[in-house]
Amino acid sequence: MTSSSPISAVIAPVTPLQQNCTIVWCSKTKKAAIIDPGGEVDRLLRALTDQGLTLEKIWITHGHMDHAGGAAELKAKTGVPIEGPHKDDQFWIDRIQESGEMYGMPEARIFVPDRWLEDGDVVTLGETEFEVLHCPGHTPGHVVFFHRETKFAQVGDVLFQGSIGRTDFPRGNHQDLIDAITGKLWPLGDDIRFVPGHGPMSSFGAERRTNPFVGDRAVAAMKGPGYTAPVNRSPG
Repeated sequence: MTSSSPISAVIAPVTPLQQNCTIVWCSKTKKAAIIDPGGEVDRLLRALTDQGLTLEKIWITHGHMDHAGGAAELKAKTGVPIEGPHKDDQFWIDRIQESGEMYGMPEARIFVPDRWLEDGDVVTLGETEFEVLHCPGHTPGHVVFFHRETKFAQVGDVLFQGSIGRTDFPRGNHQDLIDAITGKLWPLGDDIRFVPGHGPMSSFGAERRTNPFVGDRAVAAMKGPGYTAPVNRSPG
């Protein structure tokens, strides 16, 4: 993004799981959204202050604790609404407190979003807007936030540099994930840059060329006889 871009963003890995929390804001109004506040809420609030931003929204890609564990605390401290994920992830949100205790994050609490998101919805931020894509597979209610003008996406645990989201969790579905990536993300264009839920940024074009799970060669191989998927060791 350039200095004249309508949005700006910084990535703030949080918690021992190093999940990519993203602070994104409207460059004109300085109104911000925090995407996937997994924890360390006070540090995120300090980052907002350091950037001179006003928090307007909390956006959640999916209900796993490392992405949504700080949402309830952040809302309690700021009063801003929580938008996302899709309602099919409520059962994951209902497990957040239990998961937090298991991973030594007792501040993680259950919440109900102020707005569930559907495929095709639009969420506003200051004077700009993001499109919502429902991309199930890693979880049934996973959503992606896409800013068309800047060719920028926050994809959560749908896609990583060199990998894809795990589907061995309850209600995960490998074919749904492949279909979401190839049917909803790839058509947006090879030049789309994305922030994954863990690890470095990449582009859809780079992943189509090289990703062993969902690149063009891998997808073609899936259609052939005797195909065996590579072992997925992604963090999310």
